[in-house]
Amino acid sequence: MEFRQVQYFVCLYEEGSVTRAARRLNIVQPALSMQIAKLEEEIGKPLFVRNPKGMEPTTEGRRMYRLFLPVLGDYMRAREQVMQTTTELSGQVRIGMIESLAQGVLVDALLEFSEQHPKVELSLTDGFSGTLTDAVSVGQLDAAIINKPRRSLALMSESIAEEDLLLVTGPTFAPLPESVPFQHLADMKLVLPSRRHGLRGILESFAEAEDVLLQPSVELDSISAILHLVGRSDFGTVLPRVAVRGPLQRGQVQGYLLEAPRLSRQLICVSHPRRPLSPAASAFVSTLIRHIRAIGA
Repeated sequence: MEFRQVQYFVCLYEEGSVTRAARRLNIVQPALSMQIAKLEEEIGKPLFVRNPKGMEPTTEGRRMYRLFLPVLGDYMRAREQVMQTTTELSGQVRIGMIESLAQGVLVDALLEFSEQHPKVELSLTDGFSGTLTDAVSVGQLDAAIINKPRRSLALMSESIAEEDLLLVTGPTFAPLPESVPFQHLADMKLVLPSRRHGLRGILESFAEAEDVLLQPSVELDSISAILHLVGRSDFGTVLPRVAVRGPLQRGQVQGYLLEAPRLSRQLICVSHPRRPLSPAASAFVSTLIRHIRAIGA
C-alpha cells in the first residue's frame, strides 16, 4: 500500500465522484481509477460501489477512511511545518463551529485572518456540537468551537466564554420588562431548535431544574429561519446573544435577559490531544476566540 494511494482514496471518499476527485488531485481520471483498483486488489475487498449519485463507499471503505484520515492529517501537518521556510503562515486549516457562532462572528474573523495570512487555505464547517466533536475525534477537523456538553469528552478543551441566552421576540410583540422570569417561557408561543440541537439541550436542562415545561409550537434547527419567523410573527424564541446581535442592532427583533435563573451557555474549543494544532490552525482559532470574547466584553 503506497501513501499516494491512501491520499487518492481519501480524496475520492470525500468527493464521492471520480471526476471531482481527479480535478482536486490534478490528475487524469484513469490514473485515479487505476490506483484505487490496485488498492482494492491489495486489500482484497471493494472500497466503493458505483451508483447513480457517484461512488458510494462500502463498509470496508468507511472503515479504512476512519483509520487513515488521522494518519493523513498528521502527515500533512508535519509536511507543512517542515517545509515552512519563512515566518509567513501557510497550509490548510479545517475548523468547525456551531451555527449560532458562525452566523455571529465568522465573517469578521475570516476577513481579518485572510488579510493577514493570505497563504492559509481555510475550510470551515458549521453543525451540531455532537457532530463537530465526532469530526475532531476522527481527524476530519483540526478543532471545533461548541457548546460545552454535560458529558465529559476525550478531547482537549479550552474554555472560551460564558454567554447570555436571550428571550427574543418580533418588533411588533408587546414590550416586556428588561428582564423576564424563566417561568414566563411556559406561557409563550415558542419556536425552538429540536432536541438534537445543543441549544435545546441547554434549555431543557434549565427547564428540568426549575420544573418548567417547555412546549414549543414549532421546532426549527436553522437559526436564521428561527429569526426570520420571529421577526414576522408573534412567536418567541431563546437564542444566544451572538446569534441575534445583528438583528437586534437593526431593530428586526427585541431581546430580553432571562432571570430566575439567568440563562447562559458555556463555549469551549475542542481539539485532539494527540494531534497538536498547526501554527496556522492555532492562529485562526485564536482569531475566532478573540472575536467571540469581544462580543461579551
